[in-house]
Amino acid sequence: MSRPGRPFGVHRARVEWVDTDAAGIYHNTTVVRFAEAAEAALMRERGVPGYFPVAPRVRYEAEFEAPLLFGEEVETRVELIRLGRSSMTFAFEVWREASAGRPRRRAARGSYVTVHVPGKEAGGSAPWPAAWRTALAEGVYPEVVDRLR
Repeated sequence: MSRPGRPFGVHRARVEWVDTDAAGIYHNTTVVRFAEAAEAALMRERGVPGYFPVAPRVRYEAEFEAPLLFGEEVETRVELIRLGRSSMTFAFEVWREASAGRPRRRAARGSYVTVHVPGKEAGGSAPWPAAWRTALAEGVYPEVVDRLR
């Protein structure tokens, strides 16, 4: 991950007790929370207000590669890898930071898709607002942004 020309967001956190099972190992849903926090950082950085209430997840994939333990520091990075007419695809990685003699290691990676659903009464997806597309597409390589038809 981390190719030049892709918008990205970063979130740094510590694995809290609420994020773990009784053995102190992170629960798989913690990865989703970390990824969404990095996504929120990206949207704030790009000036995209009001995104989350109108962007439900329609697909989610995750591969869990290493445990995260209570108290460990993690860094999560989310990259926008495709900006479509009414959907976006993100890739993410969650890394455990080095500590207590354990090296930095990727704990999870995956991808997910969000779709623009501007209102419950609309009954389906709609194109992303032009201002959001402009903010998210600024400075990215053309393969990230689908052409509008």
